[in-house]
Amino acid sequence: MMDVLLLSRIQFAANISFHILFPTITIALCWLLLFFRLRVNATQGTPDAAEWEAAYYFWTKIFALTFALGVVSGITMSFQFGTNWPGYMEKAGNIAGPLLGYEVLTAFFLEASFLGIMLFGRGRVSDRVHLVATCLVALGTTMSAFWILSLNSWMQTPAGYEIIDGQFHVTSWWDVIFNPSFPYRFGHKLLASALTASFLMMGVSAWQILKKTTHAGTHKALRTAVIFAAIAIPLQIFMGDLHGLNTLKHQPAKIAAIEGIWHTERSAPLTLFGLPNEKEGKTDYAVQIPKLASLILAHDIDAELQGLNEFPNEHPPVAMVFWSFRVMVGVGMLMLVVAWGSAWLLWRRKSPAALPRFWLYGLSAMTFAGWVATIAGWWVTEIGRQPYIVYGLLRTADVVAPHPVPLVMSTLVAWLLLYGVLLASYVGVIKYMAEQPEAPALELPLEGATVLPVTVKTGA
Repeated sequence: MMDVLLLSRIQFAANISFHILFPTITIALCWLLLFFRLRVNATQGTPDAAEWEAAYYFWTKIFALTFALGVVSGITMSFQFGTNWPGYMEKAGNIAGPLLGYEVLTAFFLEASFLGIMLFGRGRVSDRVHLVATCLVALGTTMSAFWILSLNSWMQTPAGYEIIDGQFHVTSWWDVIFNPSFPYRFGHKLLASALTASFLMMGVSAWQILKKTTHAGTHKALRTAVIFAAIAIPLQIFMGDLHGLNTLKHQPAKIAAIEGIWHTERSAPLTLFGLPNEKEGKTDYAVQIPKLASLILAHDIDAELQGLNEFPNEHPPVAMVFWSFRVMVGVGMLMLVVAWGSAWLLWRRKSPAALPRFWLYGLSAMTFAGWVATIAGWWVTEIGRQPYIVYGLLRTADVVAPHPVPLVMSTLVAWLLLYGVLLASYVGVIKYMAEQPEAPALELPLEGATVLPVTVKTGA
């Protein structure tokens, strides 16, 4: 029977896995919307302006839907800090509390304040005010990621603290916020968001072309998303390499689990696939490339890599970390092929409507590929930190609430059912919106505001 610790971990993992899906879209999607807004203003008086306006209008609705689900799922996650993990806030609240507060005061209020203008201000405020509102919402989403990832990074690589009577106290807020892993996690997350939002836009636009429900901005959106993804994916690979070097330095047990390195060795082989066997301390049926792990992880083919044997009772569950990492990398490589392949096809064929139908179906199938990579990467990060909640300093088992197992099990089942319904509803609504595009209705425009006609065009 599962104990309360494992059930509480699964419950929080379910919550944060569901929550992270939506900020991963909104962070970058809002910057894409800002780009659309800038293109509208730059092409005023030309047919392109109406197309950019249509793209902005359609994707603003998807942004609003995604933002709403991100907000409500984030609230429940905050509650779980108190209900399931009271010991964490008791011991680390002096650091976690202010950082979460900064996120609300600076980022969330900024997003919430100007989101209304962004959603409902078209034709009611001037072009300049509407552009500024869009820019501030985009800035707010990024600032939100900044504060949340600062806290998460501090839990992975704590710095700028002292421990007094079992509680963490800040000695340097600069060191807390800009802890050793923060720059890499922040950059990695922003690029992950760029890819997730791009593939969502590519997939939905491709689906509209296939179903002959395109609107005036479909082709603009698809082309923009392809270019955005084609640029972001090599940057993400580069950032991932830097992040790996940082993790090797500060969290060698996580790296050992990722690569299935059981014993410390030089010129360690890279294990492509296999079945981690924790009982016997080996990887069964391993497919390996000699010396490549040392070369990739340390940029030195003769480098020594610490094995899991160096961390008795202090390393994460190997199988989950091992396979999550391979799912993340595998999906990332597929995204690279699809993004660059789409860019090449668009260069050759000029119009998104001219893309082969099989390729459009492939883009549609990849609509939520970013989600798969994000969840897999998040599991590597969070499970790879175990058995600590604050790495090397505070064990997860020491801060869990002693609730009865049936209570935690029942709430876990309830949350999973709710998340399943919400996720299915979200995907269903996006599908409906893609297949039922509508023209924006502009009412009561203010003097000085630009009103552009936006029409729905059917067919490819």
